Amino acid sequence: MARKEEPLPETMISPETGETLTRGVRSFRVAYKGESVSVDLPGYYPKGEGDGVHVGEDMAVVDEALRALKEKVDGVPSPATIRRLRAKLRLSQREAGTLFKVGESAFDKYERGLVEPSGPTIQLMALLDRHPELVAELR
Repeated sequence: MARKEEPLPETMISPETGETLTRGVRSFRVAYKGESVSVDLPGYYPKGEGDGVHVGEDMAVVDEALRALKEKVDGVPSPATIRRLRAKLRLSQREAGTLFKVGESAFDKYERGLVEPSGPTIQLMALLDRHPELVAELR
């Protein structure tokens, strides 16, 4: 049974300044190799300007934005793109790992963002995305 997440408190004391911080969202710029995007970053923030404190899944929006920029700039597919492709090809994670010759648990790690696929794997993903009918030839 999944554990129910406790709601975060509305305020916390800054470990650095002792100031009371309030739960909120602020715009944050994520940059990668000359490209950038703004995201709404949840966290605990002081009144006015100043650094915030981020807990739990707060930084997930930054991670997702960085992965999207890496996909745009370097062609490294994001976990969401990998998941979409695997579903398009109608493969389980285990089947995809076997088909791509990367190991049974590799796609689980790719889709959770724990590991990035290698260059040849990325190229094969791009090829199969454009020509899904080729999956039959790889089996």
